[in-house]
Amino acid sequence: MTPRFNAFKVSPDLTKALLDVEAVLEGSGLEHSLAELVRLRASQINGCAFCIHMHVTDARAHGEDGMRIAMLDAWRESPLFTDRERAALAWTESLTRIAKTHAPDAEYELAKSQFSESEIVALTVLIGQINTWNRLQIAGRAVHPVQPAKSAAA
Repeated sequence: MTPRFNAFKVSPDLTKALLDVEAVLEGSGLEHSLAELVRLRASQINGCAFCIHMHVTDARAHGEDGMRIAMLDAWRESPLFTDRERAALAWTESLTRIAKTHAPDAEYELAKSQFSESEIVALTVLIGQINTWNRLQIAGRAVHPVQPAKSAAA
């Protein structure tokens, strides 16, 4: 894949503004591990390899379990996720697929059962942010770093 553009180089003021929002989100009260699951799930839905790589790497660096990362696409069927994480993931899927879902009341009520109103706003902004990052990286054809593959032991 040939990259088209690097948003950080082409529009540093815009990407700085997005990074400033990220800094505010860090202080929003949402757990880092939950935020990474949200970022990773939205990136999976959108098919953003660059962002999937980034958020798997970050989640693992912060101690996230590899099996939970592997099971994220099947979070509804897996007992590995908390009720709070499930509510966040349902809201993530709903807002990432907003053209189809229109953010149904049931998903909002689920979010409301686990998050305060200010946390729901932060979660919603977080979801909007990762969807923006996904679109920038996909549109720019960003290529994730590649480490040499490790083969399985024989």
